[in-house]
Amino acid sequence: MTVWLDQVRRVVGPDQVLTHPIALTAYAQDGYTLASGHPAAVVLPSTAPQVQAVVQVLSACDIPIVARGAGTSLSGGAIAGPDSVILHFSRMNRIHSIDWVNRIAEVDPGVVNLDISRALAPGGLFYAPDPSSQQACTIGGNFAENSGGPHCLKYGVTLNHILMADLVLPDGREVRLGNLAGEPDGPDWLGLMIGSEGTLGIATRLWLRALPVPPASRTFLALFDSVSEASRAVSDVIAAGVIPAAMEMMDRLAIHAVERGAYPVGYPEDVEAVLLIELDGEPGVVDADRHTVHALLKARQVRALREAETPQERNLWWANRKTAFGAMGLISPRYYVQDGVIPRHVLPDALDTIRRIGQHYRIRIANVFHAGDGNLHPLLLYNDRDPDEVERVKEAGSEILAYCIRVGGSISGEHGIGLEKLQEMAWQFSADDLRAQQSIKQTFDPSGRFNPGKLLPTPGRCIDFHPLP
Repeated sequence: MTVWLDQVRRVVGPDQVLTHPIALTAYAQDGYTLASGHPAAVVLPSTAPQVQAVVQVLSACDIPIVARGAGTSLSGGAIAGPDSVILHFSRMNRIHSIDWVNRIAEVDPGVVNLDISRALAPGGLFYAPDPSSQQACTIGGNFAENSGGPHCLKYGVTLNHILMADLVLPDGREVRLGNLAGEPDGPDWLGLMIGSEGTLGIATRLWLRALPVPPASRTFLALFDSVSEASRAVSDVIAAGVIPAAMEMMDRLAIHAVERGAYPVGYPEDVEAVLLIELDGEPGVVDADRHTVHALLKARQVRALREAETPQERNLWWANRKTAFGAMGLISPRYYVQDGVIPRHVLPDALDTIRRIGQHYRIRIANVFHAGDGNLHPLLLYNDRDPDEVERVKEAGSEILAYCIRVGGSISGEHGIGLEKLQEMAWQFSADDLRAQQSIKQTFDPSGRFNPGKLLPTPGRCIDFHPLP
């Protein structure tokens, strides 16, 4: 260990390599609360050449590498084993340039998502993918996970907004993928890398597509006495041909949590569901869609319908929603958030199924999710000091994912597979499918050193290929 540590210290400087057990404890977990791991060391590079040099040193010594941004991954993607080194990108946090004419931002991987839109705002632009953790999560992590967010219903996920990227491959080579025109000029290697969870390459610079801020927008809160009625209202809106910029839902338990948080809205204690809907675009289109949405919501027995009257009110509503995960700490010692996807039309049945799963396993489940695109985020609340409850939470989460597959959905919409869903990969994909994906991993990383044990079941590991439970 001393040899490669000395070499890495010479590359980045001795102060940028952490090995003390107390310092490493800060990197033992990410947002996935059911696993942890202490790395052998944490390295904080400041430049792309340093990243490349460190990867070359570690490659020569056969040391596994885990790239880490803000550690907001919710599937264990940034957790490292005791033989692994974490490359932490907090020092690579510059916005290098903004091309206002072509609407392109050139950024480091450690730039915080929200800071990109703040930098673009003076030119009337914004960066569309907006995970709920956007005040903390970094664009490199968004790249690795193909992150989504509330406004991806209309604007698309990270994949749709990355034009070009510099990456370091497992053998230490640096490559540039994509182009500023935004169209593949051959195989879409960039598309392959986005969402590969750091298992194929590590981004060191990114060129992002910026969009003009829409000239008009309207934001609504709709309160319902029935989760089913709120769910059906979601399908009604999409079926009418209206594509909101965002359409988010919270159920009663989630509402109780956020109302105890830093941004209470003042929801009635007995309300069963809240829909947060945002429309944007040209003024005439937004106004027409507003009338359509109002009529559809009222047809579904909405208890109350409010429209934000000021930017401050709109910002409060969004802050309330986007801090929902963190607010769970006010009602539970721990939470485990799921990330299944379902067809929109089964949303009422899905929420009823999740309720029944919670009852069966004797756990509370709060629902906060991207209703418009069917991306569920059940929050399974538990006490980590109760081993039996921890096991029940794991089983309940897996059963929710099995349901998503059965109804024609997916085991992940934006949080990724990480450590969390390796078994469920064998439910969604056949053995042949997984072998094909493993062949891609083998091509790029034959030694299996980039983020080992994530995304794909390790060859030889016992994974059950059996019918869904």
